[in-house]
Amino acid sequence: MKKIAFLLCLAASSPAWSQGFHLGAKAGANLAKIAGTPYSDQFQLGYQLGGYVAVDFVKSLGVQGEVLFNQSNTRVADNFGSVFQNIGSDKKKLNYLSIPVLLRINPSENFTIHLGPQYSILMNPDDNLLKNGQNAFKKGDLSGVAGVQFSLGFLQLYGRYTLGLSDIDNIQDKGRSQQIQFGVGIGIF
Repeated sequence: MKKIAFLLCLAASSPAWSQGFHLGAKAGANLAKIAGTPYSDQFQLGYQLGGYVAVDFVKSLGVQGEVLFNQSNTRVADNFGSVFQNIGSDKKKLNYLSIPVLLRINPSENFTIHLGPQYSILMNPDDNLLKNGQNAFKKGDLSGVAGVQFSLGFLQLYGRYTLGLSDIDNIQDKGRSQQIQFGVGIGIF
């Protein structure tokens, strides 16, 4: 562990890396819904937290990888409650491990645009059916991500929209996830 910490400090102090390598943590709100006939058309509040590694190849272009824990909440629409009666409550909490790989476009030093794919893995499939509806939702979700980030020194403020590209509904209609995320990141270096 000491060797890893030493190597990270060495990389951060190098002039070549200090300009183009960034490591940090992030946390924020996750407004989520599943677009599909049996689901409520309202966004439900959840949260997300995790970390990121970013590498800028040149001043205006780079790549950013993240690992995020996302809690996505959804509701079954009132008129479809009988279809989903086997999965318990009309409220569902879906916990995902999300891995976005994003292109970083840096028009200025303090402003970054993020674009790219994200793959999310359902983390609570072994929970009781009444807790998350394991038979109702597929274990993976492929999405597209678009967002912006404002940097103020080591502090980042970000917002993004995530649109599901794959069907996550296992019961009836097609269901595609949608998320609006915003939060704060803290750069370690």
